[in-house]
Amino acid sequence: MLVKVLGSAIFGIQATTITIEVNIDKGIGYHLVGLPDNAVKESSYRIAAALSNIGYHLPGKKIIINMAPADLRKEGSAYDLPIAIGILAASNQIKHHEFSDCIIMGELSLDGSVQPIKGALSIALEAKKEGFKHVFLPKVNEDEAAIVDGINVYGISNMLELIEHLEGKNILKPKEINHEELFKWEDDFSNLDFSEVKGQENIKRAMEIAASGGHNILLIGPPGSGKTMIAKRIPSILPPMSLNEALETTKIHSIVGKAQNIGLIKKRPFRSPHHTASSVSLVGGGSYPQPGEISLAHNGVLFLDELPEFKREVLEVLRQPLEDREVTISRAKFTVSYPSSFMLVASMNPSPSGYFADEKGLSSSSIMETTRYLNKISGPLLDRIDLHIEVNPVPFEKLADKSSSENSEEIRKRVIKARQIQSERFKNYSGIYYNAQLNSKLLKEYCSLDDSSLGLLKTAMERLNLSARAYDRILKVARTIADLEESKEIKPQHIAEAIQYRSLDREGWINP
Repeated sequence: MLVKVLGSAIFGIQATTITIEVNIDKGIGYHLVGLPDNAVKESSYRIAAALSNIGYHLPGKKIIINMAPADLRKEGSAYDLPIAIGILAASNQIKHHEFSDCIIMGELSLDGSVQPIKGALSIALEAKKEGFKHVFLPKVNEDEAAIVDGINVYGISNMLELIEHLEGKNILKPKEINHEELFKWEDDFSNLDFSEVKGQENIKRAMEIAASGGHNILLIGPPGSGKTMIAKRIPSILPPMSLNEALETTKIHSIVGKAQNIGLIKKRPFRSPHHTASSVSLVGGGSYPQPGEISLAHNGVLFLDELPEFKREVLEVLRQPLEDREVTISRAKFTVSYPSSFMLVASMNPSPSGYFADEKGLSSSSIMETTRYLNKISGPLLDRIDLHIEVNPVPFEKLADKSSSENSEEIRKRVIKARQIQSERFKNYSGIYYNAQLNSKLLKEYCSLDDSSLGLLKTAMERLNLSARAYDRILKVARTIADLEESKEIKPQHIAEAIQYRSLDREGWINP
């Protein structure tokens, strides 16, 4: 008897419907075809034990299982449940059920319990797109899949629950979610607030500008000056994610199994990989490609502490994602893309010793050592970082000052207001939400300068020998500064402040 059960395969961050055909006939043998990997091939052992432990059995006949389309590689153990259900239906151990309107996925334990899978949100989105009515997934994955409105999502703890539902003995209820309550943004940054940062008003200002326009920022200063402390607090001033951003972010985290029991990810990601990270862990890849740190930071922050300590080849792989805001991984037989629109926040010391050259005689590094240290970061990568900020140690008077400084909530209000201005400005442009994403065409349209501003920028370009990319960065930052002041035009003071945030473009920046 032939039975068809529908499952789903994850390719990149997209799901593809898979038809699992189970045919049982006279003879002996278990044959699984359709380009399965080892984890799928091993399913026969898990399925046999699981069926036995819940009162069913693997029929002693010739079982042929085809996973179509046959030219698409099937990976992982998530096909255990649909294959097992197909075998039971084809061998008449359960009543024949029409599976054409449902997707079934789940990994089986030997006792019949259903283990979590990866990519549940992508599976549910694709199921809705293709017109399916029901999705049966592990109980742990039901919250993330139920985000998708207009389709019934059932959480399964044990295969026996699904069997009884299909036979009408114990009908399961689909997971219900209050979407308004689900997307209610909550402030959970009470332990990381800018009010705890003493002094450093100019650094806070730079962080506010970076958050308002989604700009990349590099903090340069000696140990103990507060670089890491400030960087870790930047999520507290970022605007809340829109529904589309939250879905995109959850989709990526679902692919790597980080959205289980969470549902919708509402907090912007903050990823901080160690400087020993490899290029594959940063951009993604592997034999079975997975998103890397920069994709997991999509719509959030990627923080690289001690930037020159990363291997140069690792840093260089950031260049293309910073420009294109997506990562493309190519292999001989396929190509996958992962979104990576993140805000890069990096920190570094000014020299190998950690100090500026003339800072109270603390620096023991020679000019040659310092130059070699700084050259670990290439010019093209620095060009892609909009703001270069010097962070000097906080004087004792500021540290001992007990007066309260501006908190994150007040800064975030201004950031949200500036983002709303940008959102309104770019509402007719797909994929453009804030100033850091401006392309050359939009720069000309929204960053036009009057004669005095143009003259100021020309002088800075000539004296600092800035690249064309640095020119674009200055315009984008100046546009954001103008938005914070609710100014429609970019004025000379906006250009002047934006130029100040290019520390590494100035000669002698090591001597503050």
